Amino acid sequence: MSNVFERPSLWQRVRPVLGGFDGPLAVLVLALAGLGMLTMYSVGFDHGTRFADHGRNMLIGGLVMLVAAQVPPQRLQALALPLYTLGVLLLVATLAFGVTKKGATRWINLGIVIQPSEIMKLAMPLMLAWWFQKREGQWRAPEFAVAGALLLLPVMLVAKQPDLGTAILVLSSGLYVLFFAGLSWRLIVPVLLLAAVGIGAIVVSGDALCQPDVAWHVLRDYQKQRVCTLLDPTRDPLGKGFHILQGMIAIGSGGITGKGFMSGTQTHLEFIPERTTDFVFAGFAEEFGLLGAALLLSCYIALILRGLFIAAQAPTAFSRLLAGAITLSFFTYGFVNLGMVSGILPVVGVPLPFISYGGTAMVTLGLALGMLMSISRSRGLMQR
Repeated sequence: MSNVFERPSLWQRVRPVLGGFDGPLAVLVLALAGLGMLTMYSVGFDHGTRFADHGRNMLIGGLVMLVAAQVPPQRLQALALPLYTLGVLLLVATLAFGVTKKGATRWINLGIVIQPSEIMKLAMPLMLAWWFQKREGQWRAPEFAVAGALLLLPVMLVAKQPDLGTAILVLSSGLYVLFFAGLSWRLIVPVLLLAAVGIGAIVVSGDALCQPDVAWHVLRDYQKQRVCTLLDPTRDPLGKGFHILQGMIAIGSGGITGKGFMSGTQTHLEFIPERTTDFVFAGFAEEFGLLGAALLLSCYIALILRGLFIAAQAPTAFSRLLAGAITLSFFTYGFVNLGMVSGILPVVGVPLPFISYGGTAMVTLGLALGMLMSISRSRGLMQR
């Protein structure tokens, strides 16, 4: 008696990989990726190979997301401590032996040149989620104090490079874990009030504080100039204020419906600096107007809400904390980028997810989305 084994079809082989994916999250990712490709074709068509390279980066990020989604949360939890330790050691090595470009030491040559601070964007929420998972049911002041120390160490190392934008992203990702772990509002509210008072004082006393002979001991000189430029971009309209002014002009000139695809004059006459990276939203808003901007923001809001839903349904404390922190990190990316382009935040070099050009950022984005997918899949498996 002979046994006959049928060869599985392509769908039968692919189905286990795609099975359990979060459908709404995948649709939102595809929608944002489509908007990103459309935008890059317009703003980058006369900018070398940016459109083709952006498409390649999208594919790499998508593959990274597919692979990361296959890793169960238990494995992610096991990777937390080694990845955090590796990231901190690389940050220390970068300060000692790093590659300096434009006055910043953010890269290290290990055969290939890498930016270790990118690792910490995901290693930080992983590490803190691991820390609280190990001490579940014992989340008291000492546990939060240790978590705060684990957070501040890499943040200070990144800020010293200096790289304020990445430091803000790493800090926020860790603070989100602390918030979801139940950090007391008695600690949160005073910090928020102090920040509001400090910002108000800077705005009111901006003219006096921005005089050349006034030193800001907390910030470097170029960071002081960014804050002062934000307070009054017309102070140096053809120099330090050029980015903000041109971004606001482009956004405002788009009106309700925009100037039309490939028809943005501010963009294509090259008045917008960094139009394919940090200031890509200015080109998008100029061509697609308020309606296009509302569509883009709606996609981001839906992505954040879906991520928070996944976090709320996650089966373990580690998964809940990690999913919540990753989700709100997307909010930080979007808020900081849109804020600096529209003139309400200083320029700190934070990309707009899916829209801005950048290979490293796309890989980090793919990893983050893959982790969310993994947590969503684990929830589905637990319910079966």
